[in-house]
Amino acid sequence: MKTIDKIYINGEFITPQGTEYFNLISPTTNKKLGKVLLGNQKDAQNAIAAAKEAFKTFSKTTTEERIQYLQNIKVAIEKRKSEFIDVMVEEYGGTLQFATMSYDFMLKGFDSIIDLLNTYDFTKIMGESEVQMTPLGVVGIIIPWNSSNGFICSKLSTAIAAGCTSVIKPSEMSAQQTQLISECLHEAGLPKGVFNIVNGLGEIVGAEISRNPDISKISFTGSTNVGKIIAKEAVETMKRVTLELGGKSPNIILDDANLNQAIPLALIAAYMNNGQACIAGTRLLVPENSLNKVKELVKEIVTKTIVGDPKNATTAVGPMVNTKQYERVQSYIQIGINEGAEILIGGLGKPEGLEEGNFVKPTVFINVNNQMRIAREEIFGPVLSIITYKTEEEAIEIANDTTYGLQAYVSSSDEKRAHKVASQINAGRVQINGIGHDPMAPFGGFKQSGIGREFGTIGLEAYLEPKALIK
Repeated sequence: MKTIDKIYINGEFITPQGTEYFNLISPTTNKKLGKVLLGNQKDAQNAIAAAKEAFKTFSKTTTEERIQYLQNIKVAIEKRKSEFIDVMVEEYGGTLQFATMSYDFMLKGFDSIIDLLNTYDFTKIMGESEVQMTPLGVVGIIIPWNSSNGFICSKLSTAIAAGCTSVIKPSEMSAQQTQLISECLHEAGLPKGVFNIVNGLGEIVGAEISRNPDISKISFTGSTNVGKIIAKEAVETMKRVTLELGGKSPNIILDDANLNQAIPLALIAAYMNNGQACIAGTRLLVPENSLNKVKELVKEIVTKTIVGDPKNATTAVGPMVNTKQYERVQSYIQIGINEGAEILIGGLGKPEGLEEGNFVKPTVFINVNNQMRIAREEIFGPVLSIITYKTEEEAIEIANDTTYGLQAYVSSSDEKRAHKVASQINAGRVQINGIGHDPMAPFGGFKQSGIGREFGTIGLEAYLEPKALIK
């Protein structure tokens, strides 16, 4: 049983002034793993003050100095690979496959931001003026529990590259993961106050970060509802915001696609991270005349999909993060039934032999129309809706008929055709004939999937303010 009773402020692990503990519960067994002492409003204020003071000097560091700090962090993380993977599996039930991939992405992210710093010019000539790209100030980083350390590293590394200092509020459910990354960041030897980490509740620590006038920018990943609350608070002090929010990603299988390749990929896209991913392809759009073949393939693949202990290398779908999330997914499966959709495979209840944890049967609905709640609302679990279409134009129309627009997928044997369709989808990223990540390309959403972009040049410039010197 582990007790985490330290937060990180101004270069030190300190005991928070908060007195409330939050229990850490295994999603695999629902047994207690430990507890974390939560910070309070005063802790958040102290962290912000430390970051504000550090910004005075850190904002003046050279590109070479920032690259060295980023390299130091990467080296510290590389030393503890197995710990990063193991704690991710234990604490929120990410599968060994997903946790390993996330760790690799986390390290590659440092390489990408370092490469960008080696080529980015912080001084530009526009017209007849010199334009200086200057660091914004103190950044408030608020992140969710799914791939917690990945979010910390991508956001913090960008802030460091820009010359900003940070206050990080991770999910209280990720306290063990946070402790590990805190130790690595401390080992990297950054100046005091450049990063500060406060465990705490969103309505206390997150709210202080959102409204505090000494925070210049917020970078948030999480639900659309919470993102709206943060944006409302931020506007009072005109904070800059980058909001990466929810999704209901369409996956269009065109009529010339190789179904034996496209359908397995579609199920990976739907069930990635146990379905707890904002980019999950949870609406599968298939040609009406291919439905029977699609149903056959889907049933065959899902029947063989291993649900179980996330520590096992063959497990493809692990548990929901907590009982609340399990109940949420169950309620949506019932909603789908009530709406008249038909369960092709899966359904209510837990898989046999997995009654102790928060396990959901990977579920696929057919006879779904795009106006049903299961096709419009983010479920955040392994639930896929199959929707048929008659023409390519109708498929594009259905794909775009959503309040979201984070990611989409298109499969076709004709790459030019896939590219043409992808260009008509209203989403921040569209995957063509695969599932990949380009850390130099912007990531973020259209519509209610967010504001702004992360990664690459566009992501870096979200942490910079242009200053024009006109002679």
